[in-house]
Amino acid sequence: MKLGSGYRTWWASFVLAVAGLINAVYLTWVKLANAYASCLGIGDCELVNQSRFAEFWGQPVALWGALSYLVIVLALVAERRLVPAREIGPLVVFGVSTFGTLYSGYLTYIEVAVLYAICPYCVLSAVIMTVIWGLSILRLRSQVVTEDA
Repeated sequence: MKLGSGYRTWWASFVLAVAGLINAVYLTWVKLANAYASCLGIGDCELVNQSRFAEFWGQPVALWGALSYLVIVLALVAERRLVPAREIGPLVVFGVSTFGTLYSGYLTYIEVAVLYAICPYCVLSAVIMTVIWGLSILRLRSQVVTEDA
């Protein structure tokens, strides 16, 4: 496997998706266990976590985030391991990360403008998802350039 920019963007996407998955699993556990999320003096995790915006379709938003990151991780692994997934994998990552970035933007707006509280774990997830989204665009562009060549 060559170590070109495509490999680096894939690897960066993979590492970020795993980090996002760990973060989202932690937040899911906090919500489901009704545990205290320590913000280490930064923001108000409890206010955000206990708000009505912390659930979507009756499930913790963090669980949806964890599932999104899991889909991204699986798509990335599949595109390296399964020939049929080589073309669809980058599209799956782009699609999931596009929705995740948009929804994270909405939730960040809710934190700032409605709740007047910030959850650093939520902000971290939003940043990770947005970077994955940006990387997915680069990966799709390089895929199109490679096919045109």
